[in-house]
Amino acid sequence: MADPRLIIVGAGPAGVRAAETLVAAGLRPVVIDESGAAGGQIYRRQPAGFSRTYEVLYGSDAPKARALHAGFDVLRDRVDYRPDSLAWNLRDKLLHVARAGVSTALPFDALILATGATDRLLPIRGWNLPGCYSLGGAQIALKAQACSIGARPVFVGTGPLLYLVASQYLKAGVAVAGILDTAPVAASIRAIPDLAVRPGLMARGILLQAKLRMAGVPIEHGVHPLAIEGKDEAMAVLYRTTSGAERRIACDAVGIGFHLRSETQLADLAGCDFLFDRSTGHWAPRTDGECRTSQAGIYTAGDGARILGGDAAEASGRLAAMAALADLGWPVDRAAMATLKRDLRRFDRFRRGLATAFPWPADLARQVEDDIIVCRCEAVTAGQLREAAGAKNAPELNRAKALSRVGMGRCQGRYCSSAAAEILAAARAADLADVGRLRGQAPVKPLSLATVVEAEA
Repeated sequence: MADPRLIIVGAGPAGVRAAETLVAAGLRPVVIDESGAAGGQIYRRQPAGFSRTYEVLYGSDAPKARALHAGFDVLRDRVDYRPDSLAWNLRDKLLHVARAGVSTALPFDALILATGATDRLLPIRGWNLPGCYSLGGAQIALKAQACSIGARPVFVGTGPLLYLVASQYLKAGVAVAGILDTAPVAASIRAIPDLAVRPGLMARGILLQAKLRMAGVPIEHGVHPLAIEGKDEAMAVLYRTTSGAERRIACDAVGIGFHLRSETQLADLAGCDFLFDRSTGHWAPRTDGECRTSQAGIYTAGDGARILGGDAAEASGRLAAMAALADLGWPVDRAAMATLKRDLRRFDRFRRGLATAFPWPADLARQVEDDIIVCRCEAVTAGQLREAAGAKNAPELNRAKALSRVGMGRCQGRYCSSAAAEILAAARAADLADVGRLRGQAPVKPLSLATVVEAEA
């Protein structure tokens, strides 16, 4: 009898460890990777011809990045690796994948979605000016193109990535003009009991901020970003301090990010059940504790399931692969699974601590002025969203999308849906969970009209 077909979408920490586990069991999984080389966003590899060291690229995470890359390189000939491939649709137990202008439908016995995460953004007046980037975009520029988004960038938002990207820019020799964190200092103090479950990581975060301050980088906590100023490009950031004073930092680029959001579109298209997490205002696929979704044969792992970080992604990738093997009748190490589940519970407590220390500023999203653009793809303003909520009586986000076009552009709401949901909930005096989430639509990312469809493979 032929071996079962297992497909992994994503070749970051979760996808690589899932593949490693399946190969160790004697299987040859298919690995779909949107990038040209395995590593994911967190351990993105530099292009061919670049020669920066692991220490320069990944800092204190250099050993982890090196281990992950080396691990996949060993597996490379033992998996069906498909780089530069976009998984753009999922239905009827068929994964549709486009590569080099050809789309193929792949049947599977088990599918592990290790799709990662993207930046979570908040609209700020002027955020659509040239020179404004997401934190992830700023990080990609540094890692993959070895260039800076500006000579004096300001980084605005909240969360660990805010400080990580700023430190990476500083290490690259860039004069960071400032870090504006919307989270108050008191929030970090309240989070200590949960963050302390990973004392080493908590200490690294504290040390990172200390090094930035020692380097002379201004850091403000509890700020209210008011505007990114400039006529034809970003030239300054105007903000309000906790004391109510307005201040301005001159710059030539702005990196923006308020934590991350899971890439869940494929799980949505598969019909997986979702749950609302009030601590973060996120929707995530419902799982059973061993990475199984509500759809038989479909599993989620890594930040595509819940934002837990690189270490947790590796653990959940292994656990998802073992759960898939068990469901297919293959022998698995139950003790190892129990250890992975225990580790993931600890990682999840740390995640709760991060949510406390760096809260999503829902109140700032709800206070966005009517003339500010929320959806940059379709140029939809906060006022148009409020009109959809009131005069046009949109009770939930998908109806508001139909009436205003919010989330209907090429990013499919990745960068506007969090703020749009907050604005809609406030306008209707409704609970955030009740306004729902934008439903996934195929293709989950832009697909060329010249793409040729092949038969199942």
